Amino acid sequence: MAGSSPTRRRSFQFASPQSSSVIMEILSEDRNSESRHKQLLELAKREHERVREDAERVYRDHLRREERQQLLDEKQQEEQRIKVEEQIAADRVRLHALKLTKVVAPPSPPIPRFPEPSRAAAVAESTTPAPTSTPSAVSNQSSVPQLPPQTNGSATPKPPAPATTFSPGLFGSSKAQPAAQPAAPGPSVDNATTAAKNRTPEAPRPPPFPGGFGNLLNNGAGSNGASSARPESAPPAGQLTVDRYTTIHKNLKELRKSMAEQAKTNRALKERMGDMRREIRKIIGQLGGGGAPANRQQQQRIAAVLREALANRVQSQLVDLSNFVAEPRNPVQGAVHNDVQMPSLFIYLLNAFSKSVILQFISEGGAKPEAADPIGVCVAATFSEPDFGWRGVSMIDILITKFRIVCPVLFGYRGSEKTEQGRERLGWWKENGRWVTEQQHVDRMTGLGAGFAAVSLRKFVASKKENPYPPRHFWTAMAKIINTPPNEISNTQCVVLKSMIQNFETKFIEFYGTAAVAALRASLIDFPARAPEKSPAVNSLEVLAQQLKRDTGLTLG
Repeated sequence: MAGSSPTRRRSFQFASPQSSSVIMEILSEDRNSESRHKQLLELAKREHERVREDAERVYRDHLRREERQQLLDEKQQEEQRIKVEEQIAADRVRLHALKLTKVVAPPSPPIPRFPEPSRAAAVAESTTPAPTSTPSAVSNQSSVPQLPPQTNGSATPKPPAPATTFSPGLFGSSKAQPAAQPAAPGPSVDNATTAAKNRTPEAPRPPPFPGGFGNLLNNGAGSNGASSARPESAPPAGQLTVDRYTTIHKNLKELRKSMAEQAKTNRALKERMGDMRREIRKIIGQLGGGGAPANRQQQQRIAAVLREALANRVQSQLVDLSNFVAEPRNPVQGAVHNDVQMPSLFIYLLNAFSKSVILQFISEGGAKPEAADPIGVCVAATFSEPDFGWRGVSMIDILITKFRIVCPVLFGYRGSEKTEQGRERLGWWKENGRWVTEQQHVDRMTGLGAGFAAVSLRKFVASKKENPYPPRHFWTAMAKIINTPPNEISNTQCVVLKSMIQNFETKFIEFYGTAAVAALRASLIDFPARAPEKSPAVNSLEVLAQQLKRDTGLTLG
């Protein structure tokens, strides 16, 4: 025992401090005392705080790493977006360069045209015997296929033309035609009246139609094409008709003032007039695609409102209808209304209907020109109602007056977009005394051009009603734009001309066949080629010609 004690002491001597402290704590007499317990609790609390701080530090590091990763992802997305936008911008630059590229093609031979027969000429021919055809005329007619004319959707056989006729060319100067050339399916005004005078001297010659246009032609060879529908060279009667629209517009303003005065003393009129006007405006806003069947209910509701106005249960004053038509009218046997006067409420609502149509053309047709077509169907259906006409003719002059005020280029007016007077002549609109922006002006003209086409290119083949605004007005408006001298061509004319043609070229060709193709060539190839400045509006006409070739196979250049 004595020998082992030094060794035991050496083992305790070399024990670790931590082990010694634990042993001492175990052997300590106050290990179960209260102070000892407090000391141990304090140690545990500090250990807990250390662990929590480490956990929070690790969590913060994790959040920073996630935030950095998110920023890297967003940076990558932005870099990808910028790359795509740069590619789009480069493609647009290349597209613009392609649009500016122009291929000069040799001019194609223009096609002669014959003015459309007027109603008086047709009556004169129907009351006179057919002339004896010469052998040469018979042989020529048998060798050329005859296309039926499509004036107001009806086909009527006509006798051949005289030996020599003096017919104006398409948008151009006049030139004598030899007898060997076959006659058009529908005789011209000059042909019809010359034949009528040869056969029946007492038959009156009908007045020439300003800016008239040709029927379908049975071949494409003939005379030179130049202008025959310039506004400055139009007959005085035609010029008075155009100026007459401004007078009608003034009379309509006076009518609105008169209705307001009537409403002050006529309580029934005051209560019903506003509701009827708002009902028409709401219905026009509800017109959509799908053709006439899809909008038949809306059309019937408009007709019901107008018939209620005709009934005049609210006792509105009567007005003279001659103040609201472009040309004088005489009573017609069998017409629904031959009296000079009609209820003022009816004319007031026709004016409200026309104004709503124009606003709808601007708002809907400007952004989507094809949306103008169902509105045009509604216009044709409404104004073709015999109950809504006067002396056998529709009251559509009220709507055309609106077109004349907001889109004068359709009626041959010209001007420069750089001057105040020029903008006024072109129909550039003002809001709060200031001109609207160029883009707003383009949108307005686009919608109005498409709307005019939707109204004037309507087929009445299967209808017993008469077309209130036949396609000859479309041809006349197109001719007045195309016959503008090069130094007076404006961007507004190009915008309106493009919107008249785009989406309506098929209907135009259905009415006039080969002559329509020649008119399209003059509009989309020759007209922009004469423009002194190749602006985007001018180039858009040539681009439309390329689109027609791509989509329909129609080659114009």
